[in-house]
Amino acid sequence: MNKPKIAVIGSLNMDIVIEAQRAPRMGETILGQQAHFIPGGKGANQAVASARLGAHTSMIGSVGQDAFGKQLLASMQQEGIDCQTIKSVEQAATGIANILLADGDNSIIVVPGANAYCTTEDIDKHEQAIADADVVMLQLEIPLETVIYAAEKAKHLGKQVILNPAPAQALPDRLFAAIDILTPNETEVYQLAGFEIGEVELQQAMQALQSKGVQHVITTLGSKGAAFLDQSGQVEIVPAYKVEVVDTTGAGDSFNAGLAVAIGSGRRIPEAVVFASKVAALAVTKMGAQQGMPTLEQVENFISKKG
Repeated sequence: MNKPKIAVIGSLNMDIVIEAQRAPRMGETILGQQAHFIPGGKGANQAVASARLGAHTSMIGSVGQDAFGKQLLASMQQEGIDCQTIKSVEQAATGIANILLADGDNSIIVVPGANAYCTTEDIDKHEQAIADADVVMLQLEIPLETVIYAAEKAKHLGKQVILNPAPAQALPDRLFAAIDILTPNETEVYQLAGFEIGEVELQQAMQALQSKGVQHVITTLGSKGAAFLDQSGQVEIVPAYKVEVVDTTGAGDSFNAGLAVAIGSGRRIPEAVVFASKVAALAVTKMGAQQGMPTLEQVENFISKKG
């Protein structure tokens, strides 16, 4: 693939990961097996995944002036990511995510901290990083005002804009109009379309979002794979690859990065979804969102084995 340029605008968190046999009930205390402190945040995860896939990657975001903030910056720099666009703020501590791994899945509580200070002024200040990019990636762990402003600026500059709408929240129509590719999971696609899960077919929910102005809707379906609408508006599903799952944290982020790198390299949606699915399959075979992100060489080896 060609070497694309990716600008990621989003969150940086320290993930505090607890492993336990099961989730505790309300009011219950249980013993866990292990605790890990792992660099995370949806924005940072996607930036690391993009860099490992060979993309020139820059990151716009905010950390606190604390030990976690210093660790996150050092981690990003080690991955070869341009971190000059990440600011350290006095007003808040670095964001954290409390992640419970139990029963083969995860549940997450995010405390935004310094991520709340990623502002529209930062987007203006670092406009050149957006102008230099082929693809701009956004999520919803920074203020919505900043996301809307960044998406509209990127669209104005003629960039491909990918929004991973997580954590799910109500979004204004003006944002949908600035998005080229929207990547909700199955819960999010129904919520954003204004339906209950099962109220309508997946195809109808995806079409409802497309009617808001989004160019492409790609829905991640966990172990079932990923779905997109073909040129006739019918749902096509790319099945997930069978792998031994170790940690699903960051699976969606790896998928989004794979999608961005493929799109930035000139691939069409069907090919890009297949490539992204392979990236995500490899990511879940290792512990930790960023630690588990595969390199381009590993994905290519996986492709040659799986066909």
